Amino acid sequence: MRISPFVIFFSIVLTVYGLINYYIFNHAIQAFPSPSRYTGLFTTLFVFLVVSYPAGRFLERVWQSWISDLFTWVGAFWLAAMFYFFLIVLVSDMISLTGWMVPKLPALLIHPTADLKVFYLYSSIGVVVLALVLGHINALHPRIRVIDIQTGKKALGPKEVSIVMASDIHLGTIIGPRRVGRLVNTINGLKPDLVVLAGDVVDEDLKPVIRQNLGEALRKISAPLGVYAITGNHEYIGGAEAACRYLENHGITMLRDSVVSIKGMFYLAGREDRSINSFAGKKRKTLNSLLAGLDRDRPIVLMDHQPFNLEEAERQHVTLQLSGHTHYGQIWPLNYIIDAIYELGMGYKTIGNTHYYVSPGYGSWGPPVRIGHRPEIALIRLRFE
Repeated sequence: MRISPFVIFFSIVLTVYGLINYYIFNHAIQAFPSPSRYTGLFTTLFVFLVVSYPAGRFLERVWQSWISDLFTWVGAFWLAAMFYFFLIVLVSDMISLTGWMVPKLPALLIHPTADLKVFYLYSSIGVVVLALVLGHINALHPRIRVIDIQTGKKALGPKEVSIVMASDIHLGTIIGPRRVGRLVNTINGLKPDLVVLAGDVVDEDLKPVIRQNLGEALRKISAPLGVYAITGNHEYIGGAEAACRYLENHGITMLRDSVVSIKGMFYLAGREDRSINSFAGKKRKTLNSLLAGLDRDRPIVLMDHQPFNLEEAERQHVTLQLSGHTHYGQIWPLNYIIDAIYELGMGYKTIGNTHYYVSPGYGSWGPPVRIGHRPEIALIRLRFE
């Protein structure tokens, strides 16, 4: 019997999640003298934080209420806190390990006293809480990134088209009515000709989106040339068919391995996300087959959620590729991993005559926190000959 990819994926994630939390707890509990009346309280609080996010996401599927929202919000912040506590504990262990090999290190670094252990614990909590507060404030204030692109190709009609791009919105419990309302108001304030949403519009589960009626806010996006979107990996994790139907019913045209001509000026192509193979057991079209038969003398704008294999678009004479997915790590120092994985983890690049832009996204997955960079909405001014 074939095991569902969902079961395998979430089993691995939960196993790693549990081991990391055990590693943190095992170090933190050592700061309390034994026996201590605070040990039980700390253990209870720690377990509550650890189970909050999985419990909240589960409850969203079976019983949505303020309780499921509470678990999700608390757990989301814990994900970021867990990451930084893990780094602190890891560095602490590396120092201790170095101490065994370099005897000249101060003894307090290798064998701290009981009082020093408590100081380390409280200091670590203070630093992490401050980082989360500042990171959350940063996440609430996206910037407008303006990109001017000279295509070098001719197009019928205007000499310039303004395209607003928003990727990785992650509609759901965390990105709710207020954030979505600000997104729509910002987009409309830019007066775009065309709006594109480059994947991960929905954050896995569709039920919180429906409960908060977030689609009605998206319906208010105003763009004379239309509003288009593509699937991302999170649409497939939560169920792409239902998510796409919901977005289509609220005024957004989904491009799923399909191409449209925008008023005869240029082509807009949208690829299915790479996750279609893992989560739906299907294969997306090759870029060559997707663009077959198009007039390559006209500009081609391509949306592909995950920015892998950038040279493919250049070989197919794509004018501009728009991607998201990376969040540029979302919280420092994960951006260094993104830079190691992707040829372009964030920002603008050209290969030959093809232009690329990878957005760090508007919303967030998990923690409503951005550290090291700001979320953004991109205003792309596409100029023709």
